[in-house]
Amino acid sequence: MFPIRDENPTVRFALATFAIIALNLLSWAFVQGLGSNLDLAQSLCSWGLIPGDLLNLAPAGTVIPLGNGLGCQLEQGSMSTLITHQFLHGGWFHLISNMWFLWIFGDNVEDAMGPVRFAVFYLLCGLAAAAAQIMTEPGALVPMVGASGAIGGVLGAYARLYPHARVVTLIFLGIFFTTVTLPAIAMLGYWFFLQLAGAVPALHGAGGGVAFWAHIGGFLAGILLAGPMRREDYYAEHMARGLR
Repeated sequence: MFPIRDENPTVRFALATFAIIALNLLSWAFVQGLGSNLDLAQSLCSWGLIPGDLLNLAPAGTVIPLGNGLGCQLEQGSMSTLITHQFLHGGWFHLISNMWFLWIFGDNVEDAMGPVRFAVFYLLCGLAAAAAQIMTEPGALVPMVGASGAIGGVLGAYARLYPHARVVTLIFLGIFFTTVTLPAIAMLGYWFFLQLAGAVPALHGAGGGVAFWAHIGGFLAGILLAGPMRREDYYAEHMARGLR
């Protein structure tokens, strides 16, 4: 299932959501060279999160092959990669799909929190996602990049704040496809189930390069943080406007 749009109007312009998307796009263009081999590899090595390097579980000088004759030579892992990896991506599809999910669901979550709280919430979910992935694979040497852990937090918050909001969803049935309108809890619950289904094999090295545990950690953090980060006047304002 792939979301097309939600039927959940907002009160305010999603400034922080727009800024986060812009930062991801600018990073892709100017740091990662729009995916060119050398720039992409350099960004992964310099700013990607490598758990084994961050925790000093891999010897300095270890070379991680990245393909096309390129690789990362490990030095001292930097704590800054816990943040920077959230604004990098591994390819065009990775970038576009993440930004699409953020645009559809982020504006409503930001509406409930306000831009400053939402920005803090987003980074906290990204950190929780990174922590979950590191705990399950502390010695991993594959650079982890992507906004999907933080966006998983946005999805978790949306599921808690707007469980009955309607989401127009594209469903693929083999070579055929159709659209249906589902409650957010059903669409996002299915998304979470897919992450769980992929996370268990990932514990045995069959994750296919997808950070499933980061998605799960971010989603659960989003559910937990949605309440404390919500604006005090949010529900009163939305009830007055007849929104949900």
